[in-house]
Amino acid sequence: MSKTPNPFRYFHSSPEVIRLVVMMYVRFPLSLRNVEDLLFERGIDLCHETVRLWWNRFGPLFAADIRRQRVQRMRGFRHWRWQLDEMYVRLNGEMVYLWRAVDHEGEVLESYVTKKRDKAAALHFMKKALKRHGQADKIVTDGLRSYPAAMKGLGNLERHEMGRYLNNRAENSHLPFRRRERAMQRFRQMKSLQKFAAVHASLTNHFNSERHLVDRQTFKLRRSAALAEWQSLMG
Repeated sequence: MSKTPNPFRYFHSSPEVIRLVVMMYVRFPLSLRNVEDLLFERGIDLCHETVRLWWNRFGPLFAADIRRQRVQRMRGFRHWRWQLDEMYVRLNGEMVYLWRAVDHEGEVLESYVTKKRDKAAALHFMKKALKRHGQADKIVTDGLRSYPAAMKGLGNLERHEMGRYLNNRAENSHLPFRRRERAMQRFRQMKSLQKFAAVHASLTNHFNSERHLVDRQTFKLRRSAALAEWQSLMG
């Protein structure tokens, strides 16, 4: 069995610095030049175009590693309650839709960008989510008619629940992305939007320690564990 090549082998900077750069840019609402200035204060001299190169190169790799580990850990616990929702995003004046599937803990399972929000788009999105994460006991949506039509096409109509306020958890999952979108001054291509949405969702899941639900000591332990696991990605 061949060994997986080291993804950092052609880069002179250490993997720790690369992970730090990707985490700062994707996780926090910072511009490329903001990250450059903050790193300079730490004694790390990088160009903002290097920050762009590194997040484009390593962001999807880190996100895929996080997603793979999570799917493996949750392999026996997939029969949960999902919530689906779509949000609009403007690309050069054109409106597109970012679909999200969120589990009962508020973690984003899948993100998918389409130009329409009809039955075909909803069906493609659901098939993608179900293929990766397995079947769900219940799927909660808002009143968009594309959802029941897609559920009927999948033969899962009896698992569908629809209501105005039932999928608030999915609605709230859009907020971190909205804050990040404003800092980036929006997107220009569907490809870049799809890539960033998927990477941002994985990092948000990874560093979500639910500090508003636990005491300070538990939060510190979870935060330390998340950082330690982040430092070991692609190691």
